[in-house]
Amino acid sequence: MAWDDTCDFEEDELARREKGGIWVGIAAALFYPATAIGKRVYRNAERIPREGGALLLLNHVSHMDPAVDAVFVHRQKRVPRFLGKESLTRTPLFGKVFVGAGQIPVSRGSAAAGDSLKAAHQALRDGKVVVIYPEGTISKDPDGWPKKPFTGAARLALETDVPVIPIARWGTNHIFNGYTKKFTPFPRKTITHLVGEPLDLSAYKNGSTRSASKLREVTELMMTEITALLAEIRQEEPPAKKPEDDA
Repeated sequence: MAWDDTCDFEEDELARREKGGIWVGIAAALFYPATAIGKRVYRNAERIPREGGALLLLNHVSHMDPAVDAVFVHRQKRVPRFLGKESLTRTPLFGKVFVGAGQIPVSRGSAAAGDSLKAAHQALRDGKVVVIYPEGTISKDPDGWPKKPFTGAARLALETDVPVIPIARWGTNHIFNGYTKKFTPFPRKTITHLVGEPLDLSAYKNGSTRSASKLREVTELMMTEITALLAEIRQEEPPAKKPEDDA
């Protein structure tokens, strides 16, 4: 099922939306107009649960992605929780929105780095939707294919009992390219989200969920599914090998 800009919410649908509070409302007021620069197409969005915890996994190609993805999740009547760099909490205005809207800061390379995963675990146990980019940062591949991912998303997936849903998004890079930093708002571009089926990870939940080999295998499974969805959107074959870019 596809969704595009011609769809509007009915008042009763808005009444059933997950409540997010004033800071989520402020974020929506900022992000909805900012992301309207692109035409939205949502495919299989009904696969995102309307209640209960869920872990959403997406590729990362542009600095626009968090805002665009936040609007996408919010339009499914859920409030997204993102894992973002701790430095975002110190930025004027947006830092207050980030913290107030219940987002999860990540302190990379510090003793507090594990706290972000603990917070994400708690959010999932509390029935929230957590959004994570397994690549960690924007892919530097000039063609926008996913780079080598990290294993944090696999740990979250294996240690919580919630749907783990791969999603590919394409088009934000045509507006603001994460590789070249070029901003090209016109002519208006299409931004497509394609939601995959929840991953079946039952075979990996026996024994230790922190085995390095198991985490890597689950991570590769996640990125294989995301890449396949991205290839479907783009109608192109992905490269045989992921860009080995950890920058």
